Amino acid sequence: MHSWGSYFVHVPYRYGSEMRTYLPDFIVLINDGQDNLLNLIVEIKGYRREDAKEKKSTMETYWVPGVNNHRHYGRWAFAEFTEVYRIETDFEAKVEEEFNKMIEEIMKGDG
Repeated sequence: MHSWGSYFVHVPYRYGSEMRTYLPDFIVLINDGQDNLLNLIVEIKGYRREDAKEKKSTMETYWVPGVNNHRHYGRWAFAEFTEVYRIETDFEAKVEEEFNKMIEEIMKGDG
């Protein structure tokens, strides 16, 4: 992990007919050996209300793929942690998952 913080990322999402704004808990900058750091948006949830499902869906379906496809704002990923005693293990798994995605992209380019 390179550094962490909470940055000015505001993500609009729809909950029913209402427009809302999601503000991430943290953004962790991870040095995974690439030229640019991975921006991992981290959401910590204890009790998971219905609107949390919409936030997660928006991040995974629209925001992260969109910002990564744009390629101007670096590399981004999203992780939601719900069990306090598993956060470290889940965090390591998420970093490994993103690293493996990056390797697959490189291998596709070489093939």
